[in-house]
Amino acid sequence: MNRESIYKRYEQAVTPKNEIVDKIYWLAFCVNKMLVKVDKDNLSIPYLNNLQEINILPVRTQYLGLLHGCPCFSAELSSDTIAPEGMSLTDLRSLHGALDEDLFLLAGKAFQIVSWDQTNQFCGRCGSSTQPQPSERAKICPKCGFISYPRICPATITAIFKDDKILLAHAAAFKGNLYSLIAGFLEPGETLEECVKREIMEEVSLKVKNIKYFGSQPWPFPNSMMIGFTAEYESGEITVDGVEISEAGWFGVDNLPELPFEMSIARKIINSYIMKTKNGI
Repeated sequence: MNRESIYKRYEQAVTPKNEIVDKIYWLAFCVNKMLVKVDKDNLSIPYLNNLQEINILPVRTQYLGLLHGCPCFSAELSSDTIAPEGMSLTDLRSLHGALDEDLFLLAGKAFQIVSWDQTNQFCGRCGSSTQPQPSERAKICPKCGFISYPRICPATITAIFKDDKILLAHAAAFKGNLYSLIAGFLEPGETLEECVKREIMEEVSLKVKNIKYFGSQPWPFPNSMMIGFTAEYESGEITVDGVEISEAGWFGVDNLPELPFEMSIARKIINSYIMKTKNGI
């Protein structure tokens, strides 16, 4: 994946080192919608000292660290929050491609932390109220000692090649005529390579070989870590499962369908295939 790490610009932290007196990036969520500032066709993250400046009182806030040296907080908003004038509450997925990539990645992180914080106010073992750990992103139960951390669900996403073509599939949940790669969540006891083979067999009935790692990307829909691979076709005929995948086929660089957003790992893998094919690599 040819992108510079966000961690060259972002300093992760759970507790501020010093008192915060400057303006703050507020990554605030009302259910699954994020508060964004709207200036004509441009969207941006609210940059304020506190949300009370725009008459919003958050339910809870969480410190995220520094982006480009600027403090960042995530915030849970009440379900009846109304966006102030000049702002909107926008579905996070629709902001994919509309925000700067660093801010979108940080927004995904913020969304997961807000959701985790909201659902871990009480211990999952004994039901007692939890307390935040000041030294790490965790909640501890003062009664039984159980510690909970933000949930991350690893998933594989794989490009399958046959001769000079790539397999692309239309998932039942996709809107329009969008096609992407075969993906699925890792199951307990599986290796990543076993997950790749199982998901491909389950969804399109193909066997693959020469599985190679491509790269990874955090993906907050809902709490995923997408781990990208490439693989070569080994055998079988495409037969979609009819549940998760409704259509699939082999595509060349000259007849590609509608593809995922440029920022997604799926598109980065597909773009790598296009570049190599056109360059004869």
